[in-house]
Amino acid sequence: MHDSRTLMSRESGLALLTLAMVIALGWHWPQFATAASLRSAFDDTAILILLALGQMLVIVTRGIDLSVAANVALTGMVVALINFAHPQVPVPLLAGLSMLMGTGLGLFNGLLVWRLALPPIVVTLGSMAIFRGLVYVVSGGAWVTSDKMSAAFQGAVRAPWLGLSTLSWLAIVGTAAAAAWLRYSRSGRRLYLAGSNPAAAAYVGVAPGRAQCLAFTLSGTMAGLCGYLWVARFAVAYTDVATGFELQVIAACVIGGVSINGGSGSVPGVLLGCLFLGVIRNALPLVGISPFWQMAVSGLVITVAVVLNERGRGAQRRRILERLGT
Repeated sequence: MHDSRTLMSRESGLALLTLAMVIALGWHWPQFATAASLRSAFDDTAILILLALGQMLVIVTRGIDLSVAANVALTGMVVALINFAHPQVPVPLLAGLSMLMGTGLGLFNGLLVWRLALPPIVVTLGSMAIFRGLVYVVSGGAWVTSDKMSAAFQGAVRAPWLGLSTLSWLAIVGTAAAAAWLRYSRSGRRLYLAGSNPAAAAYVGVAPGRAQCLAFTLSGTMAGLCGYLWVARFAVAYTDVATGFELQVIAACVIGGVSINGGSGSVPGVLLGCLFLGVIRNALPLVGISPFWQMAVSGLVITVAVVLNERGRGAQRRRILERLGT
């Protein structure tokens, strides 16, 4: 499935690099390394962490989900509109509805990939456009701003507990749950098998298409939850919410060692990839670089990470061949 020693080495290097960046930034700008600043930075990265966990499942099964950000925009707009029209609806119910909608959108992608054997990149490119169009249809192009959202709707994600916000705790719990599920559950381990060798998976009774469908569905569930979290966190819902954010989500996965060829990747690696990007995002304004360069930086990081991943896989294959030759 995956070389655990290679992953651990990569994760250790990424952790050290991220820590070195924090120390260097804190040395030049002491306000960056304060406890309050680091808590805020983690809070800003929490949604990226949750979305990247879902994206990881898809990539592990040899897929890609380009529709996650559009899923966030659509589900977030729907619950924001409901809150505006019916502010008495409990926030947990709205969050649950957002997750349910996201699950349905993810299942839509998964069924097209599984049942019609369509390429995931084509399916999710199309669904991305569909979901974005539906955001405009349901909202009529209007914005839902903070003055139209209830205090409870906005405050739930910011509520503090043990020094961290609800949003940060959701990222922590989501990370722990994903790691436990992938490591200890049969269905989680099957995702790796389906992605590393689909033919062998089918031979032992694991349907690769069904595994991909499950991965897309779970990715949609996570995106649906983040739909509510996003509009509540930033107190605004509009058609272009999270536009281009799918690039950062994919970047976090690839930086964290998730192979685009499937079958390899770890939750700690994805978490570190998100934290790495989070540090970069919060550092750009300090070093005088416009946040609009963030997409270019993400694209460059993806390219470098893919090259490094493939070089590592090539070296691993050569070592295997050498052992077989001896």
